[in-house]
Amino acid sequence: MPGDAEATRKRLLEAASEEFAAYGIAGARVDRIAARAASNKAQIYHYFGSKDALFDAVFDAMVEYTVRDVPIDPDDLPGYAGRLFDRHEEHPRIARIATWYRLERADSQSPIRAAVASNEHKVAAIAEAQRSGRLPGRWTPEDLLALVLSISGMWTALTPEAAMLYEGRSREQRRAVVTGAVAALLAG
Repeated sequence: MPGDAEATRKRLLEAASEEFAAYGIAGARVDRIAARAASNKAQIYHYFGSKDALFDAVFDAMVEYTVRDVPIDPDDLPGYAGRLFDRHEEHPRIARIATWYRLERADSQSPIRAAVASNEHKVAAIAEAQRSGRLPGRWTPEDLLALVLSISGMWTALTPEAAMLYEGRSREQRRAVVTGAVAALLAG
């Protein structure tokens, strides 16, 4: 049944997302993913081919959901950064999976397709806004995107010791730092 196959695939992706967030690519275990998904290892290999391909599918899905739920708005980059911050707050697995990806695949010769397409789209949107005068041209589109992405996820990249400096700050206060920093970047 096609519905059952799709449901199994979704359960495997969800279970894999939890496993990869907790253990990374190398530490993830296919048997734990299968057990968590109420499936078996053969199903993982049937649907995805390998543990690495399963990770790629998890990362693709993560990018696609984020692009769909938080589309870039070059006319409101501070708001876009704030919505990305919200996404990180509501889905902490995103930052963990992205960190594992950077740690374990830094020298990868086969980048994640969805991430490449997403970045190309965002750079093109920023470049168009710069050409039309809606965004300042102080930064290249690539640099501006990197700055916005870094600022929006900055709270997830802090060491526990650095995060202690901000104990007691509410989510709204941290979000205001993100949106204010991007606004200052555009004004300067």
